[in-house]
Amino acid sequence: METADKLIVVVLDGLRYDSARKYLGYMEHLVEQGEVACYQVRSQLPSLSRPLYEVLLTGTPAVKNGITANHIVRLSQEQSVFYIAARAGLRTAATAYHWVSELYNCAPFHPVADRHQHDLSKPIQHGIFYFEDHYPDSHLFVDAEYLRTTYDPHFLYIHSMNIDDAGHKYGGESKQYEASVRAADSMLATLIPVWMSQGYRIIVTSDHGMNAIGQHGGTEPEERLVPLYIGGEPPILPKLQGEQVLSQLILAPLMCRFLGLVPSGAMVDLEKPALIGIANT
Repeated sequence: METADKLIVVVLDGLRYDSARKYLGYMEHLVEQGEVACYQVRSQLPSLSRPLYEVLLTGTPAVKNGITANHIVRLSQEQSVFYIAARAGLRTAATAYHWVSELYNCAPFHPVADRHQHDLSKPIQHGIFYFEDHYPDSHLFVDAEYLRTTYDPHFLYIHSMNIDDAGHKYGGESKQYEASVRAADSMLATLIPVWMSQGYRIIVTSDHGMNAIGQHGGTEPEERLVPLYIGGEPPILPKLQGEQVLSQLILAPLMCRFLGLVPSGAMVDLEKPALIGIANT
């Protein structure tokens, strides 16, 4: 398995599409230079965090997977990218909010026992999980680099919360929210050149957006439209026109494609563009 493809997925929780395009200066530099492609994605509903973590990692909507609200605390019953990768013999790792652990490793989460997890029998074999929304993104990315350099995972999932935290406290059009987006960009500017030089494929995206009064969960474009940056050799995606957007259901099979894995039968087929949910805004 040493020759398998390697993928790093960064989920900037609560990052809306328009803010990404305005404030992620380094990511947009990569777009301008042709190193990265950027797409617009419409999140599934409800546009809430735990349901969308499950969407991102299993490619299934809430009506199928049953993770319909943030208070649903149980293990996923779907085949996640973590599960598929570990079953195929790939190494997996994550630095993420504790709800990710509750979906794929163990539920409920116990802060003392479950913050650091190293268990090759679990879908997330190496994990560092935080449980406060203001846990610094700077620490989170250093945690991720520790896992990457120590355990050499094929699939590394990095999930930050400071943008979402600022949005809830001050609103999605506040200077504090903007500052959190700009800070995340600075961290990406430090690490992505290292990752790209070592041959990693990279996805940077979000679960949901944030409206002006600090809310999400509903149907407004500010709550649902998020970015999808793809670095490395992307799988074939349809050529978008104008303001067309992609369905969030493509993320899980996209991750599988990057890792050379066969997606689960519940995921949409990337070879059939009609099935991946392109729609106009």
